[in-house]
Amino acid sequence: MNDILLFAGTTEGRRIAEVLAGQPVSVTVSVATEYGETLIAPAENICVTFGRKNADEIEALIKESQAQLLIDATHPYAVEVTKTLKTVAERTGTEYLRVLRASEDADGCVFVSDTEAAVRYLNETRGNVLLTVGSKELSAYTAVQAYRNRIYARILPVKESTDAAFALGLNGKHLICMQGPFSEEMNITTIRAIDAKYLVTKDTGSAGGFAEKIAAAKACGITPVVIRRPEEEGITEAECLSLLSKRFGIKPKNQITVIGIGMDGERTLTQDAVHACEQAELIIGAKRVTDALQRFQKPVVNAIAPKEIESVIRTSDAQRIVIAMSGDTGYFSGAKKLLPLIQDLDPTVLPGISSVSYLAAKLGVPFHDAALLSAHGRAINLPQKVRRSPRTFVLVGGENGTAEQLRLLSENGLGTLSVAVGTDLGSETEAIERGTAEELKDKTFSPLAILCIENPDAEKAIVTHGRPDGDFLRTEVPMTKSEVRAVTLSKLALTKNAVCWDVGAGTGSVSIEMAECSEDGTVYAIERNEAACELIEQNKRHLGVTNVTVVHGTAPEALFDLPAPTHVFIGGSGGNLKEIITAALSKNPCVRIVLNTVTAETFAEATAAIRDLHLINEEIVELNVSRGRKVGAYHMMTAQNPVYIISCEGDGTDA
Repeated sequence: MNDILLFAGTTEGRRIAEVLAGQPVSVTVSVATEYGETLIAPAENICVTFGRKNADEIEALIKESQAQLLIDATHPYAVEVTKTLKTVAERTGTEYLRVLRASEDADGCVFVSDTEAAVRYLNETRGNVLLTVGSKELSAYTAVQAYRNRIYARILPVKESTDAAFALGLNGKHLICMQGPFSEEMNITTIRAIDAKYLVTKDTGSAGGFAEKIAAAKACGITPVVIRRPEEEGITEAECLSLLSKRFGIKPKNQITVIGIGMDGERTLTQDAVHACEQAELIIGAKRVTDALQRFQKPVVNAIAPKEIESVIRTSDAQRIVIAMSGDTGYFSGAKKLLPLIQDLDPTVLPGISSVSYLAAKLGVPFHDAALLSAHGRAINLPQKVRRSPRTFVLVGGENGTAEQLRLLSENGLGTLSVAVGTDLGSETEAIERGTAEELKDKTFSPLAILCIENPDAEKAIVTHGRPDGDFLRTEVPMTKSEVRAVTLSKLALTKNAVCWDVGAGTGSVSIEMAECSEDGTVYAIERNEAACELIEQNKRHLGVTNVTVVHGTAPEALFDLPAPTHVFIGGSGGNLKEIITAALSKNPCVRIVLNTVTAETFAEATAAIRDLHLINEEIVELNVSRGRKVGAYHMMTAQNPVYIISCEGDGTDA
């Protein structure tokens, strides 16, 4: 036995069907077209039938389903359908509910009572007409003088509609087959493409994109002709859902939608996001974001922290909730931390237009091969990223955020690179300024900014480790040579976000290459020689590496306040090798360790420490390197000191 018969040829009808899906009630849903059937989400308790039905067929459907309740959620202008449904319901003794769509006010429109009145009005005018009333009444508009030249009909892309249009002589560019509702921008594009002077529409409400049509008509300076709705009695969609909840024990689940509002929430808001905001009972977001959505006149709660937003969602009585994020939900968005907290609520995520996409379009450049970074509240290794990427986009924030990043580029040998700074994108104060990093570094920019940095030499960047020794500034401070350094770095098996200790850093050659390999990580160069510490700082500036922190002190004491390492290289231990390894294990029992030694005594100390501390995955390599040198007309090989490279890992137990 089916409890409910729902005629659902509208957005409201489809939403009611969505709420009824999976509930303790059996439902038959009737739609007019096969296309309409595809819009109803399948569910075990819902049976969908399509096809236009006369009174006898409707009565047969009521008897077949034994429906207790008939819900009429058909189009507000489907007068004859509603009349038939009401008549059949009375005849069969079936309870009848009419669901009404909220009407919208609009200034500057020509209101007419019906289709015939619209035709009479158009016959007193000249100019092209964008007809947005559907296909069923197209024949009436053949009474418009020169209709084949003046009328441009926008209809559904289904065979029934196109056949009707073709039969009336409307085809080619006079026929626009698309599924709505449409955004203001799409309407504007259509109006201008056909050079329309009039737009004919019905008051279809927000679900039918009425406001977007009127706004587009006003933006283009054309006249909207609005056919008034027939007057009728009924209840709202919300009232219908409330009644179903009380009568059948239906518990509508919250509809949670996370949207990206794009640049400003006005011109860059997507059509899906507009629809979500129109249907929302509550909008949650940062004040700047909710202020951008004031036009929807919805209750708002200002919240930023994911836990706070989750709490608001779970304690709210609202059924349709929108969480609004600035920009795009997938680009350095708060959605990343929020979504795991509300996954059980099955949220829908709607992307926005990111500042990267927007600025790239303004500049006329692609971003498929670009590095995408954010300096909002986080440290980034900008010079390293820029050196390896032909184009880098960086979100910056704060009063001096842009200047700080541009100065960083200039200080690290990248001041001649071309930079575009986009500020307040999408707003009335939008500005884009171009120049080199050096030229722009002392200027003041709006806090809401994004940088696009071009590096035409990025393809020449060397990505392998083992820099030539000559790349580094040298003094009497010992340095791990290139060949040894290359093998050492391979044995370290560094990751992109590694936290590294370089104990006994010397010139910093290993520290700097560790930092280049772990471009999103951090390297702590621990060195007891003060002159060596200054040399490391010089090499950092010389090679433009920013993610190395120099620590002046003796290990293990200098290690105690450092973050837990993922990787440790020990180039010099000062006789404290076991204590250094113990300090690393105390912070990370699984730490990866590589140590180098050229003396038999340190080798013995290392193997004893590995045994005593129960380290695993031990590997020992003896590296013998000879370098060629020219002697007259000949080349001779000169042997370097052999080096033992020992690698191992903690076994995961506390040290």
